[in-house]
Amino acid sequence: MKYLRRGLLPALIVFVTAAAMACGGGSSKSNGGDLLSPDSGSSSGTPGSTSGDLRLVGGDPLTLDPAVAQDAGSAAYIVEIFGGLVTLDQNLKIQPDLAESWDVSDGGTTYTFHIRKNATFHDGRAVTADDFKYSLDRAAKLGQTTSTTADAYLGDIVGVKDVIQGKADSVSGVKVVDANTLQIKIDQPKAYFLAKLSYPTAFVVDKNQVDKDKNWTRKPNGTGPYKLVEWRLNERIILQANDKYYLGAPNVKRVSYNLAGGSTLTQYENNEIDESFISINDIERVQSNRDPLNKEYVKAPELSVSYVGFNTKQAPFDDPKVRQAFAKSIDKEQITKVIFKDMLIPATSIMMPGLPGFSKDNTAPTFDPAAAKQLIADSKYKSVQGLGKITLTEVGSGASAGLDTQAMVEQWKKNLGVDITIAESETATFYDDLDQNKMQMWTNGWIMDYPDPEDILDLLFSSNSRQNNTQYSNPAFDDLMQKARVETDVNKRLQEYQQGEKMLLDDSPWIPLYFGQQHYVVKPYVKNYQPGAIVVEYLRNIKIDPH
Repeated sequence: MKYLRRGLLPALIVFVTAAAMACGGGSSKSNGGDLLSPDSGSSSGTPGSTSGDLRLVGGDPLTLDPAVAQDAGSAAYIVEIFGGLVTLDQNLKIQPDLAESWDVSDGGTTYTFHIRKNATFHDGRAVTADDFKYSLDRAAKLGQTTSTTADAYLGDIVGVKDVIQGKADSVSGVKVVDANTLQIKIDQPKAYFLAKLSYPTAFVVDKNQVDKDKNWTRKPNGTGPYKLVEWRLNERIILQANDKYYLGAPNVKRVSYNLAGGSTLTQYENNEIDESFISINDIERVQSNRDPLNKEYVKAPELSVSYVGFNTKQAPFDDPKVRQAFAKSIDKEQITKVIFKDMLIPATSIMMPGLPGFSKDNTAPTFDPAAAKQLIADSKYKSVQGLGKITLTEVGSGASAGLDTQAMVEQWKKNLGVDITIAESETATFYDDLDQNKMQMWTNGWIMDYPDPEDILDLLFSSNSRQNNTQYSNPAFDDLMQKARVETDVNKRLQEYQQGEKMLLDDSPWIPLYFGQQHYVVKPYVKNYQPGAIVVEYLRNIKIDPH
């Protein structure tokens, strides 16, 4: 899913969304936010004032509707509030969620899910197969207009594409057998299908609420381990434990997120929050054995990649030689060392270490300014003067662009002689423009939804994918992706993805920039704090020791 990196550069994005909006409309009030009335028993005073609360920093989600969510900032809340048939644990293994078990038949094309009889929505109503039928039909219908996720994550299900294309009102491949049994048929056997169902688009929502309240996402009736009980835009979000959660009541009874910004490490040292990400300003300090915070510092893996993307249908990036030239004229190693202080890893490929299929033999274009200039000369544009006006868009609203963006623009000027204009865009607008292919060149990131190469190579670069924001099109690549989707031999399947990745690295619709790593400090009394290498539900496993 789309991913804005959490505040390594403190002048830029302070959390994974940095947006001050939420799905469902509504206006900000003069007292500083849109107050959602908390449940009885929820304090209106300082969040996290009791010893059993977990206090974190967050950002306002772009949406809390699982059917349309496509950014990691929104998903971080959604996975705690809602649930699906299956889930991924912190080791990224598929686990039962609302379905306690399932059977696979018809050569791997029919999945029969058995829904837990003790599974309920937050209001106590039992979750049934009809709820899932409604939710999947609804998600597919949203794919007719606003949602790019329905086709990407549900498109393997028979009949989903018919609904998206307006040819049907209901997904034919999803059938209710009885109150606790749901049957899903897919078009061909696919190794990744169950993992796809862990994505929020396949989560269940409450029909009774959704159909009656157009602002239902402001206080959703979910099924997850936590309920949203308070949300003040730009101020705070409070989640309260669902004590009737079907997998057991969470240990932490309340989780509060400070949305107001400011220095998170200062808040951490003032004992106002229990976890803080580390910015480039503080990394050397916390990595020093002489600093008390060193004992609370954690570096953890993350399955993510930051990149520069090109619109391959728009000049001058419709010529692969120009894209290769841009890739060869920035020094990623210098940027990660000087600007990011080695908090990130220079990306050598699109697939990241730890992802099945990652290969050290697949390498992106390396820094070579002389070769870059020759590529421009060999391109159909012949010279930098022929490239025309070039604009690089990034998320932001500050007076200046990101430090790494500035460094790349300076390197392109120095090594290629190209002047590039930097445009900053508010988060929601940025993603809308990205989905509508309006941008010429942009910076963004991708964090894996599930640990399978299909989730990045096929999803983002196949010609017919609605997530293909670069508009990259290569029939040979498409053919490989089609083969890999249905290949049953694991090794052969990964080899097909590796071949496809090599094509992408040669054609350069992306410049892979950095592989992600998590850097944070967490209070010693917070136990089992393990966010995971991708966005997964994890809060219910945390314990707060007396302190």
